[in-house]
Amino acid sequence: MTTATERTSESPPLLAVRDLTTTFPARRRGSAPVRAVDGISFDVAEGETLGLVGESGCGKSTTGRTIVRLLEPTTGSVSYDGRDISRLSQRALRPLRRELQMVFQDPHSSLNPRQTVARIISDPLLVQGSSATDARKRALELMELVGLIPEHSDRYPHEFSGGQAQRVGIARALATGPRLVVADEPVSALDVSVQAQIVNLMERLQRELGLAYLFIAHDLSVVKRVCDRVAVMYLGRIVEIGAKERVYAAPAHPYTRALLSAVPLPDPAAERARERITLLGDPPSPAAPPPGCTFHPRCHKAQDICRTEAPVLRIGTPGEAREVACHFPEEAP
Repeated sequence: MTTATERTSESPPLLAVRDLTTTFPARRRGSAPVRAVDGISFDVAEGETLGLVGESGCGKSTTGRTIVRLLEPTTGSVSYDGRDISRLSQRALRPLRRELQMVFQDPHSSLNPRQTVARIISDPLLVQGSSATDARKRALELMELVGLIPEHSDRYPHEFSGGQAQRVGIARALATGPRLVVADEPVSALDVSVQAQIVNLMERLQRELGLAYLFIAHDLSVVKRVCDRVAVMYLGRIVEIGAKERVYAAPAHPYTRALLSAVPLPDPAAERARERITLLGDPPSPAAPPPGCTFHPRCHKAQDICRTEAPVLRIGTPGEAREVACHFPEEAP
């Protein structure tokens, strides 16, 4: 059955995540395992940008790392270009890593401090079997593509600013010619002015190279700028997913409304006039989630059914390009 999260095109999605669960074992005897990702499903189409948003600790980064198999999924499946990659051996997965790459949150900690940037960028090509000469030539081309000076290719990461180091990370991700890039909060560690430069760079690269992005972030203003669709996560589950315009204009889940109410508005009068929603308490521990809807302890709309029955993602209004997991969603205007 076609859902609101699926594209209208007949072609299958580039990335299809189905009932994905990632569980970490208990750290101490007698404690419960942590279900960081709890049965989520979504698609990313060719050339699309899907934003994955939520509070810190909701499972966004774990989702991204599981998709590229830096973490192993517990249950569920991840299909890339119609092929299930969630159970492939590392040897079988290696050729596919050309097309599936990741950009990390902290640019400096994700780069080897003992290697030059030319070697860092060319490493994925060397692993894939390219010669050292060809790999270095490609590294210099990529440095120019992302706005770096090729003459700086023999410098080390500590000699670059945060924004420049993130450009190195992006160049490394592009080295093998990927079709899908998982960007794990790629601008959150950067100054605001540098954030705009990196966002502009990623948008330009998407247009020129036809990339698809899974853009993981907690800054909803950045997500609004770069994404086509938005998926909102809370405690390991997706609670709302849909077209960016619908989610931002008329959020259906109380959690989405609270997140959007915290985004500053550039108009001081509008900022003073709007309703600010303050959530009570902290998110529950994923090792001991509450029964029913996991958001109900912090939700002003919670009723008895919310405390006993977990809602499932469903289309709120017939024909609407948005799904919400809530027993009492906001009515669409």
